[in-house]
Amino acid sequence: MKIPPFRSFFLLLLAALCLLLLGYFFLFGVKKFAGPFLIAFLTSLAIYFMGHPKLRSFAFTIWVFAFVSISMIYPSTFMSWFGLDLGILIVPLIQVIMFGMGTTLSLQDFTRVFKMPFPVFVGLALQFIIMPLLGLSLAKLFQFDPEISAGIVLIGSCPGGVASNLMTYLAGGNVALSVTMTSCSTLASPVLTPLLMDKLAGQFIEISFLDMMFGIINMIIVPILAGLAANRILYSKNPFYRSAGVLSLTGMLFILLALLSIFLVPSNLITYKSAVLQKDGFIVGFLLIGLVALAKLVISIWLKGPDNWMDKTLPTVSMAGICLIIAIITARSADKLVSVGLMLIAVAVIHNALGYLFGYWLARLVRLDKISCRTVAFEVGMQNGGMASGLAMNVLKSSSAALAPAIFGPWMNVSGSMLATWWHKKKLVRQPGGKAE
Repeated sequence: MKIPPFRSFFLLLLAALCLLLLGYFFLFGVKKFAGPFLIAFLTSLAIYFMGHPKLRSFAFTIWVFAFVSISMIYPSTFMSWFGLDLGILIVPLIQVIMFGMGTTLSLQDFTRVFKMPFPVFVGLALQFIIMPLLGLSLAKLFQFDPEISAGIVLIGSCPGGVASNLMTYLAGGNVALSVTMTSCSTLASPVLTPLLMDKLAGQFIEISFLDMMFGIINMIIVPILAGLAANRILYSKNPFYRSAGVLSLTGMLFILLALLSIFLVPSNLITYKSAVLQKDGFIVGFLLIGLVALAKLVISIWLKGPDNWMDKTLPTVSMAGICLIIAIITARSADKLVSVGLMLIAVAVIHNALGYLFGYWLARLVRLDKISCRTVAFEVGMQNGGMASGLAMNVLKSSSAALAPAIFGPWMNVSGSMLATWWHKKKLVRQPGGKAE
């Protein structure tokens, strides 16, 4: 999104004016009038950043601050709409985001592990050892209450997020390795994340291994697999997937499957003791596959539009979804965030930085080349904050446990962008033997 110079100037002027008024109200102790100007300042700044080529990567973080400000100042805004508790939107929003992640993947991203098993193994081992143990250590060091401590361990126990793939690309790392590591760590998460939470966070709150495993399958794995199917529809070069008849039939078939699942399939697909695998992940997956097929029919076939329309739509949808999730979480824990917010930010910064540091240098210790080490650093340091937030709210039933993931997510995008920019300037030269030094 490119903003014309006049509008850019207007946005900067508006942001500056709001900042001046904000300072005035704080200086003279009239804080009750400061809220609207803080929100206006952050919103105008976020829109300006979105149109700036060098600042665009920081726009998401400014939007998060804007939504957090609204939820802190006017918490009722994100508590309910028209009598609907917005908390029920968190899981569907994460499922949509994970479906979008799946559309960026292909089966080759999973099978590539057989071509580079050692770097993938190193990355996964470091990710699921370093980050959970760092989370546990920091939670004990800062002496947070049990639910917040569990949230810190939770964000460390989650797999890598898709943002690590972008940062790896910007830093000149091994993108194929990054995508494969993200894919494999996500597939391993239904077992490893509950196991780590049970062993490490179980000292803070009660953890049910099966509850969390079923929650991850429903919220993460099923939508990603649906996204893989949609990837085939979206990007396959096979003429079969560009047929108007095939696309319309596929779209209607999957939407029908979603409707049949809603009305005919029991809500609980699998029940074992207190753990339940629900059907909503399948409903969202079927519905989105159908909508993608119909959207391709309209945009690519009928309107002759670009084939990469999903690539342009996905970042905006993901950004909006994460901002809304964070706002919903913040509104439910506004008072607690005021008391522990600064300490949680400090923990997020330390946790994230140590993840980069240990990820890079331990990868060097086992003699991976520098390009792979940069990749491992991002995979270890950047976690799936959306998944952690969803598990905290839906499985742990704790908005306090969701605070750490809500803070970690935006911060890792800021730190990742800065590290990627620094590494981009320090380009690596690939030697004839294949190693980059």
